[in-house]
Amino acid sequence: MITTDLTPGSPCWLDLGAPDVPAAAAFYGAVLGWEYESMGAGEDMEEGMEGGMFQKDGKTVAGLGKLTEEGARPAWMIYYRVTDADATTQAVERAGGTVRVAPRDLDDWGRMAQYSDPSGGQFAVWQPGTNAGFELADEPGSLSWTELYTSDAPAAKEFYGAVFDWQFSGMELPGGGGTYTLITPAGLPEERMQGGLMELPKENLALAGGRPYWHPVFNVTDCDAAVARVTENGGSVQMGPEDAEGVGRLAVCLDPANADFVLLTPAPS
Repeated sequence: MITTDLTPGSPCWLDLGAPDVPAAAAFYGAVLGWEYESMGAGEDMEEGMEGGMFQKDGKTVAGLGKLTEEGARPAWMIYYRVTDADATTQAVERAGGTVRVAPRDLDDWGRMAQYSDPSGGQFAVWQPGTNAGFELADEPGSLSWTELYTSDAPAAKEFYGAVFDWQFSGMELPGGGGTYTLITPAGLPEERMQGGLMELPKENLALAGGRPYWHPVFNVTDCDAAVARVTENGGSVQMGPEDAEGVGRLAVCLDPANADFVLLTPAPS
């Protein structure tokens, strides 16, 4: 369960790098009921930057920015809370990861950095200042889970365990589908599970050129209705909607620029 108390090692923010910011804002507004608040392209923003914040019921749920990195694919970036971004950067390097964006201050909001794990999966961290992160989680229209697709689950567990001290547990998938690894922040009980990682063959990771990738899972009240909005607004569906026992009804989707995300209507508790 993702919460907004944002303990170290837990997801605290996510943003989308999109080639067309207005189109992305319109798509997620239609699918998830988000309102987009542009930050413009003013003097405080780097040249060529464009972006803003998504809100749900007046609470900030995510960010949106213009995709400017050459060769990068449109994708969601998930940020995990840390107490010291510089120390985390050292831990990433010790564990064999790569620093994509060195720790930097965003005014007094906080300090961020972005990395790749040893297999190429991209993620980020946030050391909060005046801004703790998103204001809504685990409710309809907000982040409810994070998930890594990787071709080497043992290596991923070793790396992320070293960086975040996450706790891992295994869950057997039905029909002999293998083991799904559940992730809980250090020192927290299992009901605070925040995500998982799933091992897939490299050919199933074509979206990222065979590299691992993280994606967000968004809570929705009616998965089938939300999927209909995805396709009506130019997105597509990779899998589902289908029922997952004990989890809920879910679908793996792509937005019109092929950024991936999952829609989930949780099973009744």
